[in-house]
Formats: sequence, C-alpha cells, structure tokens
Amino acid sequence: MDLGLLPGLLGYQLRRAQLRVFQSFAEAMGAFEISPGQLGVLVIISENPGLNQTRLARALGIDRSTMVAVLDGLEQRDLLARTPSPTDRRSHALLLTKAGERLLQDVRPVLEAHEDRIAASLSKDERAMLLSLLRRINGR
Repeated sequence: MDLGLLPGLLGYQLRRAQLRVFQSFAEAMGAFEISPGQLGVLVIISENPGLNQTRLARALGIDRSTMVAVLDGLEQRDLLARTPSPTDRRSHALLLTKAGERLLQDVRPVLEAHEDRIAASLSKDERAMLLSLLRRINGR
C-alpha cells in the first residue's frame, strides 16, 4: 500500500514507534498491572520524595485532573501515600509506600529487558543518538 507522504513525517513515525513501544510495554509489564504513565509517576516520586501533585503533573506534562485520577489509583493499590506537606498546608507530599518501592525494584529488570528489546535493532551509539534527538525534540 502506498502511504504517500506519511513515512517521511516525524509525527507519523513517532506515533507508530510509540504504539509499538506501548504494546511491548503492556506485554512485558502485564503481571505488574502498571501503565507507562503510572510507572513514570512512581519513578519520579521515588527520586523526589515529598514532591507535591502540582510539580509532579508539570514534570510529566499531565493536567491536574488526570494526575489526581492516576494518584488515586496508585494510592488505592497502596503504592503511594499522600501526606500533609510540611511546608504548605494546601498541598500533599507524595511518598512511595513499601509496596511501591518493592514494585519499582521488581519492575526494574523487566523494564530494562523491555528497553533492550525495543532497541535491539540499534547499536549502542544509535540508541544514545536516538535518545539525544528525542530529548531535543522534547525541548530537554
């Protein structure tokens, strides 16, 4: 089938790659019942204990209402806890629970294997270059 100009469009190729990566992620992480977005939330909270919801949402580029729903789901699974912020009574500090820390520890080797699978056709240098180029596109 002729795809016309689509194969030459960055957006088209990025979206196709994203779909493949998400499908592979779902297969790899099925036993953990975690989405890429939820994993991102847990990783950032792990690296920034006490972070508030607003800063977390901004870091991930997620609107506040979506963030609240994600946090509610993770809190219901006892993976994170909202505690009163020691510096701002209007917000909550986010912390991983023991279960959240254990989940991240268990997920890490599976995630690394998933990353290796999706980059299997790339050399080490190509993988580094792709990450660098994607960061530039993302403004980072």
